[in-house]
Amino acid sequence: MRIPTRLTEIGSQVYAWLPDFPGTWGMANCTLIGSGSTALLVDTPYTAHLAQLLKTAAHQVLLQPADISIVVNTHANGDHSYSNGEFPGAEIISTEANLRHLCAEPTPEQLETLLNQCQQEESFGRYLLAHFGRYDYRGLRVTPPTRTFTGRLEVPVGDLTVELIEVGPAHTVGDLIVHIPHSGVVCAGDVLFIGDVPVHWAGPLDGVIAAAQQILDLDPRVVIPGHGPLVGQSEVRAYVRYVAELRDRIHALHADGLDIDEASRVLLRERRPDLGLWERLAVLTATEYRHLNGSSETPQLLQVLSSAIQLAPECVPTTTLPRYAFPAQRVPRS
Repeated sequence: MRIPTRLTEIGSQVYAWLPDFPGTWGMANCTLIGSGSTALLVDTPYTAHLAQLLKTAAHQVLLQPADISIVVNTHANGDHSYSNGEFPGAEIISTEANLRHLCAEPTPEQLETLLNQCQQEESFGRYLLAHFGRYDYRGLRVTPPTRTFTGRLEVPVGDLTVELIEVGPAHTVGDLIVHIPHSGVVCAGDVLFIGDVPVHWAGPLDGVIAAAQQILDLDPRVVIPGHGPLVGQSEVRAYVRYVAELRDRIHALHADGLDIDEASRVLLRERRPDLGLWERLAVLTATEYRHLNGSSETPQLLQVLSSAIQLAPECVPTTTLPRYAFPAQRVPRS
């Protein structure tokens, strides 16, 4: 496992920041596109410390001194947007629907307060401390988009053009993917997870499948998932098959009259051994049942996750890292 100190070049003037932390939450991929004196960043890291590491790495690869003047959020989850404010003066772009998800996501202040109140003796508290307690959220403030769109938007980056394509609701209500035509690269955001069970908050799963198909329709050379290693089209197709299998299984369990908890337990027993974070199967069940039952209720992420942990207590770590063990230090804002 590692935090990258360098960016990986995956195309002409296109670089990926790829944390290698399977089986945990919060370590999302980011993508830098530079041209001339302009640079665009797809997604911002979870904390100010991680953002500083990324900025230092970015300055090492840009062809000439360039500030990151454009930020694109593929969606509003904190691990893709919490450090928006660490890029002062940047235009922040998302879909219009993305603003609705901001109401369902806990703020950094709320998450910090919750973690300070967590008890090791309680399973959900121990789970949160193990997966989220390593991060330092102090000083972060939600910085919303300054520009929104629906459908498609072309964004000039120096001599290049980047295409933003709305694909939600899928992972969240406001997902977008980023197409970088000159390099054959697509940034998938959390429409695509590689290596762990995916987690989707909005759904339905048909929306996730349709979003992944839009990625394939662009005929990309390289796809950058929201989490996990770089992949090609064959891995995206395998992911589509897996999500479709989950969808069909959940629909069958619903048709058989099983409630959410009963259906979740079935999926947890049938889980794939090669994928981590299998407690997320209970989240996927709750998401799909909400659509099958015709509910318009906005999901509260922590409440849904808490219910999933109660159904899969064996996934809760027996020990946790100390608070801020990763990383420990505060980094001054630049």
